[in-house]
Amino acid sequence: MAGPLTDNPRYVAARKIVAALRAAGHQAYFAGGCVRDLLLGLEAKDFDVATSATPDVVMGLFAKTFSVGAHFGVVLVCSGGPNENEIATEVATFRNDGAYSDGRRPDAVQFSTDAREDVLRRDFTINGMLLDPMIYEETEDAGAATLDYVGGREDLAAGIVRAIGEPERRFEEDKLRMLRAVRFAARLDFRIDVATAEAIKRLAPQVGQVSCERIREELTRILTEGGAAEGFELLYRLGLLEQVMPEAVKMRGVAQPPEFHPEGDVWVHTMLLLSQLPIAPAPVTPTLAWGALLHDIGKPATFRAPDPAMPGDRIRFNGHVEVGVRIAEEILARLRFSNDDTAQIVALVKNHMRFGDVMGMRESTLKRFFRLPNFPEHLALHWLDASSCHGDLRLYGYAKERYEAVPMEEHRPPLLVSGRDLIAAGYRPGPEFKAMLEAAEDAQLEGAVRTEEEAMSMIQERFGRPDRSI
Repeated sequence: MAGPLTDNPRYVAARKIVAALRAAGHQAYFAGGCVRDLLLGLEAKDFDVATSATPDVVMGLFAKTFSVGAHFGVVLVCSGGPNENEIATEVATFRNDGAYSDGRRPDAVQFSTDAREDVLRRDFTINGMLLDPMIYEETEDAGAATLDYVGGREDLAAGIVRAIGEPERRFEEDKLRMLRAVRFAARLDFRIDVATAEAIKRLAPQVGQVSCERIREELTRILTEGGAAEGFELLYRLGLLEQVMPEAVKMRGVAQPPEFHPEGDVWVHTMLLLSQLPIAPAPVTPTLAWGALLHDIGKPATFRAPDPAMPGDRIRFNGHVEVGVRIAEEILARLRFSNDDTAQIVALVKNHMRFGDVMGMRESTLKRFFRLPNFPEHLALHWLDASSCHGDLRLYGYAKERYEAVPMEEHRPPLLVSGRDLIAAGYRPGPEFKAMLEAAEDAQLEGAVRTEEEAMSMIQERFGRPDRSI
């Protein structure tokens, strides 16, 4: 079989592993998400292998391996020469699981030589199929090469996410599977099977047993893999959002002034932003997606109804940005985001309203605005925000044109005057130093001064000459 797959180094690496395992007398197949995606005609990102070979056999068969969970039967097999990008393929031994007392991992596993037994302990039918890559290459037919013990192909055709076996048991084994069900339904535009959905509703209060880091990663994948708005609507309907992010639930039903937000309440507006992430004028990074989700998180707490005593008064959210920053910081800390990601997401929340003043900003203020780290994400968030309410993109167009017209070095040129220069000129360090340096930089950004001498002269005119008698 020649074509895109045989050109895919991850596919080639996994296929070689399957061939080697079979040559040594073991069963081996592709397993999990790659089989689902091949059957759907989608591009598979990773190719995992399931085998009857035990971890010690796998580690003895290949030159470079890492035991990432040998107790659970998982080994990474690495391939690629010294001049190539190394590829790590997950190879898992067929197994059946014991009890899951921690709601995440089995207390004990028993290795098996029965592929069907291995499949029956997996999460969803659409993820529970195996594929023989040799037959696939011979026939170019993923269906003919698939081993399906759980009805996964039928559920794929019907667009259904269904738990394998008893739904409550699957979710009690690993509570994160409830969030994964939402992710697959949103990403693939599938519906969740009724019995599976009812089990999620019953067990939703237990999702808090999952670590904050795993919840964060799953929510981020819902936001960035496609269908983000559908995913968060599902999280709400299934009772999961109240558990993992109650602050977001409060956005529902919070009215907005129709002259600015004809689309509806704060939740509707936010979901419209998420629905437009795939067409945003910037890559759908985790920070942009979280910024879109949280940009108006401060509105419910700052809602103020129109004052009947004031004709023409409207709904207001005074201070919603400042409150939103504090709430966003609390959410991001709870979900244990990195410092860098936290800083960028909070900056998106903090600065999203500044675009309203962009046409009236002084040149120095505008250039400082453009100096925000990863400013294209700020631009993209404004595009999403405006596109999801009034649709007026004039401010976006102006800011984008001005930002792209000036090289970055002109937004942040080398300073003409430093603190050392002020000391050398006779000024004593003190509270005024900051104001002096900012005034000099503003004048430089405005083009009012172009040399150190001009900058020092401006400082002397504004702040007075240094007192050399002290």
